[in-house]
Amino acid sequence: MALPNIFTRSVADGIIGRINALTPETQPKWGKMNVSQMLAHCSVTYEMIYEADKHPKPGFLMRFMLKAMVKNTVVSETPYKHNSRTAPAFLISDARQFATEKARLIDYINKTEQMGIAHFDNKESHSFGVLNKSEWNNMLYKHLDHHLTQFGV
Repeated sequence: MALPNIFTRSVADGIIGRINALTPETQPKWGKMNVSQMLAHCSVTYEMIYEADKHPKPGFLMRFMLKAMVKNTVVSETPYKHNSRTAPAFLISDARQFATEKARLIDYINKTEQMGIAHFDNKESHSFGVLNKSEWNNMLYKHLDHHLTQFGV
């Protein structure tokens, strides 16, 4: 894997360290979300893994379109562009509590690391069908890295 392995303790701890460097006053370098909204936004990926009932799965046609047009952007090693469009489920526009969202995201990262890469290899994703371990790693790490970079940590 060319991207750091989010399923290892050292990489998970590095991401958590970056999250812990955020404050409620941290400002983004680009984009419209505040720091609390960004933390909630990053948790949506994990909600789709661990709280399946919270986000209905896309229907057959939408899933086909997501796999054909979006999947490679999400699971490849290529970084996201600034101000990229996001799926409706990931849009966070309401006020969020910083400490709550921070703790929730850290809990998800820890849970994922503890479950390990073998648990995710060939596991079905919410929107893209079955992903291999590299695709899961790229999707999870790249999204976190993108938004932590957005907020300067």
